[in-house]
Amino acid sequence: MKTVPFERVTNNLKLENPWWETAEVSETIQNMCPRPYLDILYPLVAKSSVQRAVILMGPRRVGKTVLINHLIDRLLKDGVSPRRIFYTSIDHPLYNGMGLEDLLESFSTESGTDYKEEACYVFFDEIQYLRDWEQHLKTIIDRFPKIRCVASGSAAAALRLKSIESGAGRFTDFLLPPLTFYEYLLLIGQNDLVTIYPDESRLDTFGVADYERFNAVFLDYLNFGGYPEVALSSEIQRDPARFIKNDIIDKVLLRDLPSLYGIQDVQELNRLFTVLAYNTANEISLEELAKNSGVAKNTLKRYIEYLEAAFLIKIVHRVDDNARRFKRANYFKVYLTNPSMRSALFSPVEEDDSAMGSLVETAVFSQWFHSSMDLHYARWKTGEVDIINLKADQKVSWAVEAKWSDRYCKRPQELKSLLRFCQKQSLTSAMVTTKTVSREVEIDGVRLEFYPVALYCFALGYNIISNHHFSRFSEESERTSVDVGRSAPVG
Repeated sequence: MKTVPFERVTNNLKLENPWWETAEVSETIQNMCPRPYLDILYPLVAKSSVQRAVILMGPRRVGKTVLINHLIDRLLKDGVSPRRIFYTSIDHPLYNGMGLEDLLESFSTESGTDYKEEACYVFFDEIQYLRDWEQHLKTIIDRFPKIRCVASGSAAAALRLKSIESGAGRFTDFLLPPLTFYEYLLLIGQNDLVTIYPDESRLDTFGVADYERFNAVFLDYLNFGGYPEVALSSEIQRDPARFIKNDIIDKVLLRDLPSLYGIQDVQELNRLFTVLAYNTANEISLEELAKNSGVAKNTLKRYIEYLEAAFLIKIVHRVDDNARRFKRANYFKVYLTNPSMRSALFSPVEEDDSAMGSLVETAVFSQWFHSSMDLHYARWKTGEVDIINLKADQKVSWAVEAKWSDRYCKRPQELKSLLRFCQKQSLTSAMVTTKTVSREVEIDGVRLEFYPVALYCFALGYNIISNHHFSRFSEESERTSVDVGRSAPVG
């Protein structure tokens, strides 16, 4: 049997690391606008005094590899020697059977860098395709302190689980979400639609002059905004199903999950995902799901776990009007990690579409997905509140009702469930999103903050990136494992 010549491996490493010869990343990367998350990630890689590997997680096609290349570009511009930077994609078939140290040895041979003695930056892309990757990576961190390492992968929950189990004190998790609305506006060059004023402790820090145009762009975000390639390509937007469904969803369902988890009935999993996607932001009953699908509840639970691990969906659990969790989680909400997946699977929506309420709620949730906030929804026999946040002491810190309508500004008394919930939880204020209206209304001892949902989504993304928060709504800093969400605006 023929084996792959070692020269083929080294030639591919040279192709993956063109800066060894050119001292710069490709012109394509240089011409791309970096995601703002680069400014948060870069210090963890370049300037942190703690010897840890950064685990860059996120769903397919949100720009992890491009972000790595922008990291490399910034390192080069900061004066790091090109031959001390090493990138490789672990899922390449040429590297089958090679461990991380084998790849490092090849890097050393081809670049002339002694990674054992010289400071260098190493990027392992799609690391989940290496069996026991966490053990390999932990060994490298322990044995070679000169290495600054970033490992990336698309199976976020699976990576995080192994990171927690094996990487305590050695790994730092960094989750790159689908595009936030703030990033989407930057990417398409429409950020001038929002005026940002100096007083950043107030909601009216952000102003919009033309809500008709602003909401039209927000609608485009709901339909096409989750993935950078879709957002920038009018050709893909004419047939989003071909890109999002075939290139992203199907690859996850048909390749990633079966290979990572040994799933047997892929078509059954695919049907389940389609049902969940159609019902994004709606409450799901595990009993009803099992009955309608003919799939056992334990199998459904595993499938849902797999879909969440692949970052296609997010499960949000229910509490009652006393903010108490249920012992048996038979009811929960499922959210797509970005609303454009639903449009790709079914069809793009118009602003008066019956699905807009669910997609707006999904969009609000998707701005929060990468944070560590303990988000739930409240539901009881006579009412529901869309989004609540529980603090460490299990008390409710804020509540949001996600609407795509200006109706409730004039009829706040119709928000009976929200008002009752706030009174029971001693909340003096709550947020209600609207289509175009900003207003404050005091009713039954509760101050309702009405705020346009598109601007609310913009504000969430902006403040997470800019490390600001709305002080009058936040009683404590909310932190992710890398402090990405430590000062994001809350409800």
